[in-house]
Amino acid sequence: MAHQTSATPDLLAYVREVSLRDDDLLRELREVTAELPGGTAMQVMAEEGQLLALLVGLTGAGRVLEIGTFTGYSTLCMARALPADGLLVSCDIDDRWPSVGADFWKRAGVDSRIDLRIGDAAGTLDALLAERGPGGFDLVFIDADKANYVRYYEASLALVRPGGLIVVDNTLFFGRVLDPNAVDPDTAAVRELNRLLHQDPRVEVSLLVMADGITLARKR
Repeated sequence: MAHQTSATPDLLAYVREVSLRDDDLLRELREVTAELPGGTAMQVMAEEGQLLALLVGLTGAGRVLEIGTFTGYSTLCMARALPADGLLVSCDIDDRWPSVGADFWKRAGVDSRIDLRIGDAAGTLDALLAERGPGGFDLVFIDADKANYVRYYEASLALVRPGGLIVVDNTLFFGRVLDPNAVDPDTAAVRELNRLLHQDPRVEVSLLVMADGITLARKR
């Protein structure tokens, strides 16, 4: 059985050279984010942003839900991949960090496609289910507080249409999922979600060994 190729810095540089399609606006937002407290650790990789945009196109998504905005880099990537009449609803607990990305959304000409919801994510998800009913979204991206991952996943299953896609970030959680001494609520919640996804008959699932672990779950 073949083993995963180790992503050395040189190999990652090669992958970026032959695969990453970057631009000045995305680079600038990444640079601004990297200067913030915890910015480098919390921001999705450029390759992941490109993958998210690809998944929006592959699924033909017109309605996307993002749980966890931060500075809006992934928001920008997905919004640019939407059709002109598409909608991306992004949820965050505070507008401090999303406000960083708002100017970039406007400069990219996609701000009209983005509906930013500020407040407790669980409450926002309940409100969206009441507004749009079950199956109101084509794709959901989960990248928020890890302790509530299982709750967000269950809410996403109700909100995404049959055949729709749920993308969950940080499912390897810096390798902490393998550390028996890591018993904090965040790590425990990621482990719990991974076990649930592995056995959940409601979805088809694949955990990609990329970035910090990206799980794709397609609703049956």
